Amino acid sequence: MQKLNNKIILITGASRGIGAAIALKLAKAQAKVIVNYANDRASAETLVLQIREAGGEAIALQADVSKVADVKYLFDAAIAHYGKIDVLINNAGIMITKLVKDTTDEDFNRQFDINVKGVFNTLREAATRLADNGSIINFSTSVNRIMLPGYATYVATKAAVEQLTRVFSKEIGNRGINVNSVSPGPTNTELFTNGKSQEVMDRLASLSPFNRIGEPEDIADVILFLASDEAKWINAQNIGVNGGMA
Repeated sequence: MQKLNNKIILITGASRGIGAAIALKLAKAQAKVIVNYANDRASAETLVLQIREAGGEAIALQADVSKVADVKYLFDAAIAHYGKIDVLINNAGIMITKLVKDTTDEDFNRQFDINVKGVFNTLREAATRLADNGSIINFSTSVNRIMLPGYATYVATKAAVEQLTRVFSKEIGNRGINVNSVSPGPTNTELFTNGKSQEVMDRLASLSPFNRIGEPEDIADVILFLASDEAKWINAQNIGVNGGMA
């Protein structure tokens, strides 16, 4: 298991689901974790308590990543507490599944505000405030690789994240910072399973040769590696973490 040697790691949208699994995994590997949340303070504080009870170190900070002032505060508060940030993990995101004809302006704007502008806001701060030789990991999706009706706006936001990842890696690489994205497939989180019938879930599971959807821990294992020094030569890449579904 990689050891993160007290790296300071900021995880956006970390109070539940994949983000929470990542926080637990990285704290167990000796990282100091900043658990960012937008609204669910109770879940974030419960997660921090769980990490501390297991011998790890973490704090929870509220910020809406779609808002510039909130993101500035998030970096200010994290650096004030720990002195620096070594790794930024852009996990925060929302998914609204509707056909294009049924997608409202509000649906469209909300997804782009959080999924794209949220990443842009944190990258802009990281450009000058992430520690030298750090790492950035953004979240895309394996749904970009297939054509599922109802996901058009969502995958458009994640395609934008992939391009931000590639270009930003060239802009910040002179400070020794590597930038990558990961593309989970269907994963057993509230975000993904909400509103889906068992029939739909079974069909999605069948897309993988393992005949299951992913678990948050499957994604966290890959994030652990990418956050470690052993992954520094991986840069500007998008890595599918989907059990072979695409």
